[in-house]
Amino acid sequence: MKVVFFGCEPDHIEFLNRRIAERGIEIEAIYAGDRVSEVSQDIAKDADVVSVFVGSPILASDFDRFSNIKLITTRSTGYDHIDTEEAKKRGIPVAYVPSYGENTVAEHAFGLLLALSKRIYDGFEQIREQGDFRWGTMKGFDLKGKTLGVLGMGRIGFHAATIGNGFGMRVIAHDRMPNEERAKQGNFKYVSFDELLAQSDVITIHVSFNDTTEHLINEEAFAKMKKGAVIINTSRGGVIDTKALLAALQSGHLGGAGLDVLEEEGVVKDEMQFLLSNDAHEYDLKTVLANHVLVDMPNVIVTPHIAFNTKEAVERILETTLDNIEGFIRGDIKNLIPTS
Repeated sequence: MKVVFFGCEPDHIEFLNRRIAERGIEIEAIYAGDRVSEVSQDIAKDADVVSVFVGSPILASDFDRFSNIKLITTRSTGYDHIDTEEAKKRGIPVAYVPSYGENTVAEHAFGLLLALSKRIYDGFEQIREQGDFRWGTMKGFDLKGKTLGVLGMGRIGFHAATIGNGFGMRVIAHDRMPNEERAKQGNFKYVSFDELLAQSDVITIHVSFNDTTEHLINEEAFAKMKKGAVIINTSRGGVIDTKALLAALQSGHLGGAGLDVLEEEGVVKDEMQFLLSNDAHEYDLKTVLANHVLVDMPNVIVTPHIAFNTKEAVERILETTLDNIEGFIRGDIKNLIPTS
């Protein structure tokens, strides 16, 4: 059985090869590049299983090239980079990693928040670039006593609430399926979406990306936020309307943003490929330009989609992916994506 892995780093390949051997999984593992659309036909035509990460989308047009494919397994919790409707039409199951790092991503969210609230990056840059140890312009703000709004109270959101409690913050949350028992356990209160926007000093986003959450944080939402509030996004870039975010920051209504994800981040990561492609019409060029402006703003911290990327979390992701493949071989596929 041939399994083609896309978007693996060298240490991922080393780990996978070792664990495949240790677990005695009888597969031929092929490691391709990042782009599913560019894999050679020799590899694609007889691939039984395809494993991708978020930077390796599988579009409807890619399915014809994989004429033998029987399973897609993504090494992520989100699966919006896969055309699941096309997979469903063709009877191809899609598996994912439902949980790998609720603490990992929540910790990164607070890393971004602390970098903003304590002016850590600004201070470091001032010393490194200017040799200037003056502190007068580096005034931050305390987290203790502030209101943390958690948008999306799943596994990651719950851990973010726990961390917020540890900092002495008042924690409120909004979720489409409130669980009062969970609220008691996590010492937070459920509120409406508008109440969360209006009350929060800090909003951290932990929702999945779909039709109902695309541009959930838009011009109208920013207008309802406290003046000077800070927003943190470690979920998906498309949850925030980038142009509205830029306007809120430039007007001074929004105090800052910590972003591990961006809209159109694939273009920003590989602009040369974008310029050479014929697919420019598929992208919002104003959003791409806005991302560049955001990166240069002094009250914005941007990291390259690395909230998941710790040794422990990556190993959990890879182990779960092997569980999914092994389950498929046994005829008992693990972790199929939810169906509506």
